[in-house]
Amino acid sequence: MKMQLIYPEWIKLEHQTVFHLPPHAPVVVASALPDYVDVHFFDENVQAIEYDSSYDIVAISVLLTCQIKRAFEIADKYRKQGIPVIFGGIAVMLHAQEVMEHADSVFLGEVEDGRLEAVLDDFKNGKLKKVYNYMHDHPDTNTIYSARRDILNNDLYAYRGIQMVDLVHASRGCKFNCFPCCNNFLGGANFRPRPIDMVIKEMEGIKNNRLFIVDNSLAQDKQWVMDLFREMIPLKKKWVSHPILYDDEVLKLAADAGCWYVYQAIADTSDTIKERIERLHDHGIGVEGTILLGTDEQDEDYIKRLIDFLMEVNLDMAEFTILTPFPESPIRNKFEKQGRILHNNWSDYTCDKVVFKPKHVTPEKLQELYHLAWNTFYADGGQQTKMGSLFYKVIQKEIKDGTYRRYNPKIKRSFRKKLNKS
Repeated sequence: MKMQLIYPEWIKLEHQTVFHLPPHAPVVVASALPDYVDVHFFDENVQAIEYDSSYDIVAISVLLTCQIKRAFEIADKYRKQGIPVIFGGIAVMLHAQEVMEHADSVFLGEVEDGRLEAVLDDFKNGKLKKVYNYMHDHPDTNTIYSARRDILNNDLYAYRGIQMVDLVHASRGCKFNCFPCCNNFLGGANFRPRPIDMVIKEMEGIKNNRLFIVDNSLAQDKQWVMDLFREMIPLKKKWVSHPILYDDEVLKLAADAGCWYVYQAIADTSDTIKERIERLHDHGIGVEGTILLGTDEQDEDYIKRLIDFLMEVNLDMAEFTILTPFPESPIRNKFEKQGRILHNNWSDYTCDKVVFKPKHVTPEKLQELYHLAWNTFYADGGQQTKMGSLFYKVIQKEIKDGTYRRYNPKIKRSFRKKLNKS
């Protein structure tokens, strides 16, 4: 069986430095395919899709709401040629009813434990169902095997000649039900760790020394995360993650295990936030602040004070986003009841556009404050300068422990050629 697996294009945040990381969901999907499937992967963010009528089936993996429209265009084109299309991914779970209008089959949930193989067996036997719904039936984490990174062309994921990070996950599910987040709906409210030995085996097999651990949170189980970090120390990998537990014992282990920097949500100017940043820096761990603008507590003065605060706390980097009421998030339910959703043009649900009515400012003013935040924080040299400083720090760590290597110059030349063409 010949399958084309597609990851549709999506647009980066305005003001954000444009680079592309290898997507995680498609390589996880590929690991669950039966051996008889010959899979050809296309990431439209870094390569053009080769429309080919010789495929038996097309699978489209959709992570983000803003990818949905483009995914529909791709699917419709293939279906007109008589080639069946199956959809899966986070955004598909959030937009299932709409997706069904553009799909021959929709897969909802996680693909392991033989589920995807059963779907393709149905297809071979002419019994493909319209919907396969495993949303509330999570697979045993022992069945989550190493992702198939062999489907990726790593040369395409370079920024200025350097491959950034490879994505990997050590757990699923999240016990925290944060108001802008859909994680409880998507992965369940229970923390579901993978067996640590399987995680370590996967990390060992990744050629890149720099990783992004994409777990929702590494602050859900202290003993488990400490055990994980201990096992990671001999790997000498350097890694990025979402927040880890703010416990000195955990932070020391994280640093010993190669923690490069973490994403820290910053919603206020409290001493707690300041202390967290200081503690991370004390352990040699960098901090990229993730700042959400437009919450009901924020007026214009609040946002301006927040920007001033960020300039004082020695952040390594900052990423500003506008509160976005994604389907199935707690904030979406609240705004729908209050009649505050402006529209459902999913292509604008990019976290840099105002798609709801803020409580204390106009939509236009919030958009203006978003631009002010980026321009103020990066006024002294831009995001690329601060990113360069972070990379300098990780290179110093790699040189110290003997893991630094110069990347293939062919990658650099390839990137320059691509840059010149654009």
